[in-house]
Amino acid sequence: MLEQVLDLFQKFVVIGGALWLAWGAIVAGIGLKDSNGPDIKSGLWQVVGGGMIIAAGALFGAVAL
Repeated sequence: MLEQVLDLFQKFVVIGGALWLAWGAIVAGIGLKDSNGPDIKSGLWQVVGGGMIIAAGALFGAVAL
């Protein structure tokens, strides 16, 4: 039961990180289109953050109880 909950949590974190990364890419792309520096920076940091969330989720899945 606990393994199933942890597996579900890991999947939720990875999917959330992927959505965060994708939204950051959209924000960065819109910033590039409009030549808006703050939006580009914000979008790129959001992409980095989404990648870190995905990595944390994958690392969480590798932890054995």
